[in-house]
Amino acid sequence: MTTFNTSNNYALDEAKRHVLFHHNNSDGWITVAKKTASGSFQQYHYKPEALAVELGRWLGEDVYFSQNTFFKPQRNIENIRQLRSLYIDLDFYLFNYDPSWVLGKLEHEYFQETIPEPNILIFSGQGLVLIWLLEPVPYNALPLWQTVQNYLLGELKELGGDPKAADAARIFRMAGSVNSKNGAEVRAEYRHDHKYELRQIQTDFLPELNEVTNPNPGKKKPGRKKKAVQIFNTYKLHYARLMDVVKLVELRNYEVTGHRELICFLYRYWLCCYTNDPVEALNQAQMLNLQFTEPLTLREVEKATKSAEKAWEAKNNEEANKAAIERGYPGAGYNLKNSKIIDWLDITADEMTHLQTIIDANEKRRRKRIANMNKRRKEGVKPREEYIKEQNNRTDDKLFKLQQLLKKDPKITNKELSSILNVSIRWIQQLKKKI
Repeated sequence: MTTFNTSNNYALDEAKRHVLFHHNNSDGWITVAKKTASGSFQQYHYKPEALAVELGRWLGEDVYFSQNTFFKPQRNIENIRQLRSLYIDLDFYLFNYDPSWVLGKLEHEYFQETIPEPNILIFSGQGLVLIWLLEPVPYNALPLWQTVQNYLLGELKELGGDPKAADAARIFRMAGSVNSKNGAEVRAEYRHDHKYELRQIQTDFLPELNEVTNPNPGKKKPGRKKKAVQIFNTYKLHYARLMDVVKLVELRNYEVTGHRELICFLYRYWLCCYTNDPVEALNQAQMLNLQFTEPLTLREVEKATKSAEKAWEAKNNEEANKAAIERGYPGAGYNLKNSKIIDWLDITADEMTHLQTIIDANEKRRRKRIANMNKRRKEGVKPREEYIKEQNNRTDDKLFKLQQLLKKDPKITNKELSSILNVSIRWIQQLKKKI
C-alpha cells in the first residue's frame, strides 16, 4: 500500500493524467468534489482549461470528479451538457471476491464478449470502476445512455455492479487521491484511448433497440415489446417528465410558492425512477428547492417528499406490483395522468406549449396540426397563402379568356364556354358576374 504525501508530485501527476485522459477536449463544467468529515460533499466546478491548474488544491483523501459535463456549475441531471462516458462501479468486496479473480473473470468472460473493453479501470481502494469513454453526445441522448448503462449494469450484476452509481451526474474517485476507509491510494489503469460511439454500443449489444432509435414508420413489429425497448421507453418518459418540471419552474421564474412541495415531490419521485438512487434524488430535489424565490427548509423538502421514495420502493417490489395489478392499477408507484398533474400544478395552455409530455388533448391536437402541415409542405403541398394566390391567378386567367371568347362570339352558350375553358357551367356563370 502506498503511503500518501500531499507534497508528492507523483500524486498530482496521477490526478492530472486521469482527469485529462478522461476529459480530453471536454465542453462544459466539470465537478470536483471532496468528502468532508460530516460525510457531505464540498463541490467546485471548473472549465476544462482551468481544471489541471486547480488540481493541486484537491490532493488528499476522498477526492472525486464528474464523469460527464454540465452546461452550468450545478451537478444535476437536467444540467448535463455532454455525455462523455459510461461506467459501472463493482463493489465485489461485498461478496468477498478476490480482486485478481474478478479481473481474470472480466478479461476472459466479459470484455469483447458481453460488454466492450473499458478504456479505464479505477482501483478505488475497495472496489473497481470500469469506464468506457464516448464520443460526446448531447443531453437529449440521456434515455438511450441510461438504457445502455442499465444493460452494462445487468451484465455485471453478479460481480457487484452498483445500481446506485449509474446516473449521468455521478462522480468517482480521482487517481492519486486516497480512500480514507482503508488508506489505499486510488490508481487508474489505462487500457486504450479509443472513444466509443454510444449508438454503436447500442447496435452491437442491444440491437433490439434499433426499432425505436431508428424507427421505420412502414414497419412496425407486432406483439409485446422486448424488455430493453420497454426500459428505454420508460427512461424516456421519466426523463421527459423530469425536464418538464424543471422547465415549468424556469417558466415561472422560480416563483412557485403554493406548488413547492408538489414540484419537489414529483421531481424526487421521477428522479428515483430514473437514477435508482434515492439519496441522490433527495439531494437534487433539495438543490432544486434552493433555487425557488421562497425555498422550503431542507427538512421540509425531505418530509414533504418522503412518500416519493416509498412509492419508488414499491414500484421496484415484486409483491407490491402484483398487489397493485390485482387492484386494477398498471403497477405499484405513482401512475399519474397528465390531467391530474396539470390540475395539481395549475399548468396553463401557454406553459404547455413549452413542455414535452405534460400536455392536454388540445395541445396534442395543436402539435398534430402543425406536424401534419409540415408534412404536407415537405410532400409538396403549398401553404394556404400561396395556394390562394395561385387560385386568384387562375381565376384572372379564365376571366380574361372568357372575355376574349365573348367578344369573338357574343351568342356563345355557357355549355360551350364550359367545354372550351374546361370549367363548370356554374363557374362560367360566376365569372360572367365579374365582367
